[in-house]
Amino acid sequence: MATVCAASLSLMDAGVPMKKPAAGIAMGLITGENGVSKVLTDLQGPEDHHGDMDFKVAGTKDGITAMQMDVKIDGITPQILREGLTQAKKARLQILDYVNSVLAEPRKQVSAFAPVILTIDIRPDQIGEVIGPGGKIINGIIAATGALSIDIEQTGKVFIAAADYDKANAALSQVKSIVKEFMPGEIIEGEVIKILDFGAIVNLGGGRDGMIHVSELKNGFVEKVEDVVKLGQRVKAKIIKAENGKIGLSIKALGAEK
Repeated sequence: MATVCAASLSLMDAGVPMKKPAAGIAMGLITGENGVSKVLTDLQGPEDHHGDMDFKVAGTKDGITAMQMDVKIDGITPQILREGLTQAKKARLQILDYVNSVLAEPRKQVSAFAPVILTIDIRPDQIGEVIGPGGKIINGIIAATGALSIDIEQTGKVFIAAADYDKANAALSQVKSIVKEFMPGEIIEGEVIKILDFGAIVNLGGGRDGMIHVSELKNGFVEKVEDVVKLGQRVKAKIIKAENGKIGLSIKALGAEK
């Protein structure tokens, strides 16, 4: 029953939004040869070993949430049960008063030492994109961010567990970038990862990329792509096409908006 008390305090101290604290107490029983019995509150080891009952009662200030009993005699009377519950309530409320004096409510912020689970809903048809062939993508996210695990249900519910918020959020950001739906008119920023004769490829994150055709680099004639953008350069561009997974970008369109 000390476990119930300690776990309740630990959860509150960790910032878990519990409705109310819980406490537990173990009741014992000593029965004499003449049938006279005595209910014990918070029985000790010898009393448990030589006694006739181990009656564990846990709950909140509002009532009992769990009970468990072991007896070494043929049974107990309604009177013994009544005494056990009455004494257990008195002890539980006394313990809860002390708990309340130490920590009256859960802390407002989750502890930095508490593990974090973040969730996101994706479309079921996007699950394969997040997992990747042979789990390559999802395992890569875990390795890169330090997340403990990423679990995906068939409905598309994604659970990301990590030792702290920063790691969980980093993994969440990568999942979001994979399933992000790019729309025409959206302004993006990314790194030029490849230069071609007819344009440049820009990394959009999450294993996605878009192409800036040479005609969309700037107004007027462009002789060489490298005259406008360089490999490794970060550029801003406007999405002018997003069809069948192919994303067309334009730097020239940004200038037209000024």
